[in-house]
Amino acid sequence: MEVNLLQLAVVIAVLAYLYRLLTKNNGYFHDKPIPSLPVKPLVGSSGQLLLKRTTFPDFIKMVYNKFPSVKVLGLFDTTTPMFVIRDPELIKRIGVKDFDHFVDHRPIFGTSEEIDNPHALFGKSLFAMNGQKWRDMRATLSPAFTGSKMRQMFQLMADCMITMVRFYEGESKKTGGSIEVEVKDILSRLGLDVIASCAFGLKLDSFKDRDSEFVRHAKKMMRFGKISTVMKIFAFRWFPNVVGRLGLDLIDREQAVYFSEIIKDTVKTRESKGIIRHDMIDLLQQARKGTLKHQQETEMQEGFSTVQESDVGKAQVMKTMTETEMIAQCLIFFVAGFDTVSTSATFLIYELIRNPEIQQTLYNEVIETHKSLAGSPLTYDVLQKMKYLDMVVSESFRLWPPAPAIDRLCVRDYTLDDGEGLRFTIDKGTCAWIPVQGLHHDPQYYPDPDRFDPERFNDENKGNINLGAYLPFGIGPRNCIGSRFALMEVKSIVYYLLLKFSFHRSEKTQIPLKLKKGFVNLQTEKGMYMRLQLRSDV
Repeated sequence: MEVNLLQLAVVIAVLAYLYRLLTKNNGYFHDKPIPSLPVKPLVGSSGQLLLKRTTFPDFIKMVYNKFPSVKVLGLFDTTTPMFVIRDPELIKRIGVKDFDHFVDHRPIFGTSEEIDNPHALFGKSLFAMNGQKWRDMRATLSPAFTGSKMRQMFQLMADCMITMVRFYEGESKKTGGSIEVEVKDILSRLGLDVIASCAFGLKLDSFKDRDSEFVRHAKKMMRFGKISTVMKIFAFRWFPNVVGRLGLDLIDREQAVYFSEIIKDTVKTRESKGIIRHDMIDLLQQARKGTLKHQQETEMQEGFSTVQESDVGKAQVMKTMTETEMIAQCLIFFVAGFDTVSTSATFLIYELIRNPEIQQTLYNEVIETHKSLAGSPLTYDVLQKMKYLDMVVSESFRLWPPAPAIDRLCVRDYTLDDGEGLRFTIDKGTCAWIPVQGLHHDPQYYPDPDRFDPERFNDENKGNINLGAYLPFGIGPRNCIGSRFALMEVKSIVYYLLLKFSFHRSEKTQIPLKLKKGFVNLQTEKGMYMRLQLRSDV
């Protein structure tokens, strides 16, 4: 009996300690001159998301609209205090001018940089790196993502697009020229082919070979909704340092080993045979040897959404990458690029289905461009010159931003002063949180914000857009390094598909689309279906 009472007392003491540990900061915002959302033990201010009662984009808009007259408010994401920055000028100050105070991302997926574990890859990726290590890696990698490098890689991507279109052209002819498809499935398969070609040097056809070993491992790696991954994510959120030291990684060991071996074998083959393919492995090999440098870019037209590299990325570094770091960058390129691009293109196509007049205007530009090529293949430069396509893509990224919110970890105490009476300290270890979804749907910056209107980005209007309120690829030195690649792929998808097909509602098309609830960026509840109608005039 005494033993049982002692055990009970120990359990109660441990639970009390954990409760105290997880709730000790709950009153943090009481001493700050800003409003804040209510906080509950363990879940912080995000209980609605954890319980899957709302979608992530809707949660962001709810937070943004909670106190519409303030520039900053507070909330807790589980146990971390987050300063929600609503004001575009303060966002530019934190993201650019005072970036040295906000260099890092919040380590919610662990940092395995210090761990001697060749299969703990996520923490060695550019996204998860911190401080000087991140600066060095950003400068090392940024020359791989310039416009000139995208130009060299474009044909590899275009070949994947052509393969996809030919497959569905054949399928649609079997059914009289029309076929119903699930858009995300098409674009996910295409995304696998593109990443396999551009990042791993492999030639796939995921439309004909739907269950190859590469496809199976890729699907497993991208299954972030499975229970084990969800548990790891919350462990990282509550105890990031402890979990990081244990060497756990977001990417499962089986997939880490599989893709690592592919990269190693590819590198070995290329080095022994002198193969140059101008893909990501070639570029990462150059970066690893320290021979990849920023070069003077020729003048070229770039899309409105393209982010520019900062001085941090253009710095010359003498350090070289380890083999494990090279593999990590290749895998994070896969993880970040695969789902983001296929999702963004899915929602763009959804808007073209909803707005047939915009689809027709865009098709007119596509066919005009196609005719101007006079039988020559499409090039990166020609794609960049398509103005209406860029307007459509820019508006789609506004309405459906790939990352509904952006975080920046405060690495040393920062005095926020708006010059109009608001002054307080953002303490080291807390986070600045930029509510992109809220900004992109604020009528103050975008009248009638829920309407899909590419004319917001025409030559006359785009100069009026506040760049602190348009953030599809982030802001400042820590913006998305792969914005050019993502835009190139999304634009190519639209060009090649529209050239051969028109997009229409099918019986399964859900309008308006319903999104999945919980901690997922943009994911439809039941898929996004459409009818592809083969054109007869091309």
